[in-house]
Amino acid sequence: MEALHPEVPVVCVRSHAMERAARVFTEQFPGDSLYAVKCNPSAHVLATLSAAGIRHFDTASMTEIEWVSSQVPDATCYFMHPVKSRAAIREAYSRYAVRYFALDHRAELDKIAEELPASRDVVLVVRVAVLHSAVVYDLSGKFGASPEEAHEIMEEAYRRGFSVGLCFHVGSQCTDAQAYISGIERVVAARAGSATPLRCLDVGGGFPGHYLESPVEELDHYLSTIAGRVEELDLDPDCRLLCEPGRGLCEAGESLVVQVQLKKERSIYLNDGIYGSMTEEGTGLRHRHRMVATRPFSQTRAPFTAYGPTCDSVDVLPHPLVLPDDVREGDWLEFGNMGAYGVACSTAFNGFSQETFVALENAFVADDPPLA
Repeated sequence: MEALHPEVPVVCVRSHAMERAARVFTEQFPGDSLYAVKCNPSAHVLATLSAAGIRHFDTASMTEIEWVSSQVPDATCYFMHPVKSRAAIREAYSRYAVRYFALDHRAELDKIAEELPASRDVVLVVRVAVLHSAVVYDLSGKFGASPEEAHEIMEEAYRRGFSVGLCFHVGSQCTDAQAYISGIERVVAARAGSATPLRCLDVGGGFPGHYLESPVEELDHYLSTIAGRVEELDLDPDCRLLCEPGRGLCEAGESLVVQVQLKKERSIYLNDGIYGSMTEEGTGLRHRHRMVATRPFSQTRAPFTAYGPTCDSVDVLPHPLVLPDDVREGDWLEFGNMGAYGVACSTAFNGFSQETFVALENAFVADDPPLA
């Protein structure tokens, strides 16, 4: 901060943290890990994870497929959005050799079957809905078929000449590994009574990061829980086990430094906020933080309302920040674990956006006081 003296937000990239997370998945997950590109599509993230052994990518759009293919030419992309345009289906298949397509409805099956030639090389992965309370973001209301519906779609897809798989997603920021057991049981129910060979079982994403007020076990606990249950299943010998980590791979790979640009009594105005990289603060995921120690600070702490830079009054962190009571204009705060859905979700609303990135080799260590 002393060298740059920035007045715009700064993303601090810690590639070593992403490399460490990648090793956990490549060494402990008994299958292939697909990085969920939506979580953070930055070029440095794709390059770091690719170099660390992540060669498969969960993509949700043609744009994401193009990003991955340009950054990691030998990568394998999977089109895991259950709803796709016809043009995207055709281009993904013909131009980028995508062979895995997710779906959760008979109409999507009809669409894919009309656009692609029937082939056992094309795997249609039917998504089963999972509802579990131990997640921050529930996705079951938007995507997923019941086990009975999934069974019918799977059988019909195979009858039409495609290979089939089953998948689920417990929801984002899962705080209980047993949610994956629930998901696997839903897959078992969908597969009951079927002689159709299964090409893949995809246990989805939801692998959590570390935030204030969201205590979670380490990733290896989640992976061992999944592996233990999968070992009990009677899967076909050539059935591939897949997962789709996003947050679990990149959340520790970036932090965000913001500047206090005005102090009003017990309010501070920052140069980033809800419309920028701090959108998840609005959902209850509170990031650990610290003052950047460019000067001595008072030992007396006080709660401050923190506003973002835009003119919109909803641009405010929902919880006070407990900071030194002598915080002032020009001071910097660093928020850790910002690698997931930070830069990816930021907007340029009101003309505010950040474009400054720096690479760091140290670990982020917070000095958070008690929560307000």
